[in-house]
Amino acid sequence: NLRSIGVSKVTKFMIRYLIFDLDETLYPRGSGVMEEIRRLILRYMIERLGMDAEEARALRRRYLIEYGTTMAGLLRHQHIDPDDYLDYVHDFPARRYLRTNDELDAVLEAIPLQKAIWTNGTRAHAVRVLSALGVRRHFSRIVDVRDMGYISKPAPESYRRLLGMLGAEGPECILVEDSVRNLRPAKAMGMITVLVDGEGDEDVDFVIGRVEEIGRVVFGLLAPDEH
Repeated sequence: NLRSIGVSKVTKFMIRYLIFDLDETLYPRGSGVMEEIRRLILRYMIERLGMDAEEARALRRRYLIEYGTTMAGLLRHQHIDPDDYLDYVHDFPARRYLRTNDELDAVLEAIPLQKAIWTNGTRAHAVRVLSALGVRRHFSRIVDVRDMGYISKPAPESYRRLLGMLGAEGPECILVEDSVRNLRPAKAMGMITVLVDGEGDEDVDFVIGRVEEIGRVVFGLLAPDEH
């Protein structure tokens, strides 16, 4: 399932960071986590903002297209309290939907890079997901949307902020995501991009079917002459 789409040559930069998106990247689509978040987003729009269900669904679709996340649109147009929103839509136990992933745990253990999570959600939600998967110990950094000043991917400013927080250059980082849209700004900044469970194009460097295949990508980059 591993496909290289033509990664930029790794030259003077050493790869330092392996950065993962969280939801539907570290676990498969259809697990139930994002379905629960989407349900809570709609309920928030109905209960907190007084919309009817049809209006909420239509506005959510529009904001996803225009801004990449519902929250970005609600912040701009409805002037919501972002902390109230984030706490509301992540208020459920991840263990209801996820179980320990021993294969992913072993893959992460073998990769000799610093590992970080970068999520449009909250740190608390990330910890719950990582703990449910049994991989929390591998991640030295969790960067959430609050750290970004509530600027969500794919806004280019959020990528600049991430690199500043990590003290890294783009080519020193691998970004693993389930969204081509979120990988495009990363590639523009020189990051090596890996798409999980999607259709690749010129905007990504590698496509893998399952996140557990990331080891093959990383070791191919770290020792290219041997692969």
